[in-house]
Amino acid sequence: MAAAAALARLEQKQPRARGPTSQESIRNQVRKELRAEATVGGSTEAPGSNTVPEAKEEGSAHLAVPGVCFTCPLTGATLRKDQRDAHIKEAILSHFSTDPVAASIMKIHTFNKDRDRVKLGVDTIAKYLDNICLHPEEEKYRKIKLQNRVFQERINCLEGTHEFFEAIGFQKALLPVPDQEGPEEFYVLSEGVLAQPQSLQRHKEQLLVAEPVRATLARQRRLFRPSPMASQFELPGDFFNLTAEEIKREQRLRSEAVERLSVLRTKAMREREEQRELRKYTYTLLRVRLPDGCLLQGTFYARERVAALYAFVREALQNDWLPFDLLASGGQRLSEDESLAFNECGLVPSALLTFSWDAAVLEDIKAAGANPDSSILKPELLAAIEKLS
Repeated sequence: MAAAAALARLEQKQPRARGPTSQESIRNQVRKELRAEATVGGSTEAPGSNTVPEAKEEGSAHLAVPGVCFTCPLTGATLRKDQRDAHIKEAILSHFSTDPVAASIMKIHTFNKDRDRVKLGVDTIAKYLDNICLHPEEEKYRKIKLQNRVFQERINCLEGTHEFFEAIGFQKALLPVPDQEGPEEFYVLSEGVLAQPQSLQRHKEQLLVAEPVRATLARQRRLFRPSPMASQFELPGDFFNLTAEEIKREQRLRSEAVERLSVLRTKAMREREEQRELRKYTYTLLRVRLPDGCLLQGTFYARERVAALYAFVREALQNDWLPFDLLASGGQRLSEDESLAFNECGLVPSALLTFSWDAAVLEDIKAAGANPDSSILKPELLAAIEKLS
């Protein structure tokens, strides 16, 4: 419809010549292609198709999901996107009262965003600790001059490093320096820690293997009763947020839309453009229609693999060991073993899929003279079933 409207505007701007011009021929060809595709595809949306819906306001009462939420791995709290960073920082800082070593390691890896600089600093700290453990009798390795160029450039610039040194047993002290008038500040390892070098090794390993503390995407699992609105998705703005660069790109694409319509493009070219458009989504909302018609819903990253959806469904089943298939629109089977992401399958920003038992399982059930149980979910999920509105 948008394409046809653009063509109509073009025709109004240009006076029609007596004979068909080359531009008119091209536009006529484009119009024929649009009509042909509309005839093949039909005007009614096919069940299970994942058309791009309009973004809705978060206050709407009919949103399929209230927004994108995350779970803090330290506290288990469910957070909105704008809350997660501040909450994680607060959780890490509060951890200092119970485990200062672990808290300082989390602070180093989480508060500093430059991963290359973090790695360089962590490797340098590990070298300091290795020297102490390899040469426990040499006093020079137990002292670290804070004004040392390497310390200043690699360690002092990182948040959490001073807390780490103090947590593992270093203390600040002013010490005289040969050939220098005044003293300088050093970190000096306490004698008590030196008597237990294995603790330094343990802390070093903790520091080296640690990862940034990141909130995990909350699936917000919901179960709905059978509904004719299963393929209708009203998504909040979180699913459609664009960066400044993406907004500029959208404006540029709109300004070029009429010009692109005047160029004859193959179906393959249009499909590639559609795929590029689908990559702009960060999240996707997926529903799985179960054998009894109920709908299992969850939120995923658009770049997560299909295997994540299989694991999500399997967690909800009473018999999670039985093999099953997930079918996309048109009955296409999504393979659990393939490393395809949801956006590569066109399952963004939302999609409806169908659950189907593995064919071999159904044959075994029929051979035993039984019928497959239509209620396949865990009882606690069924107890929280909702109506899709």
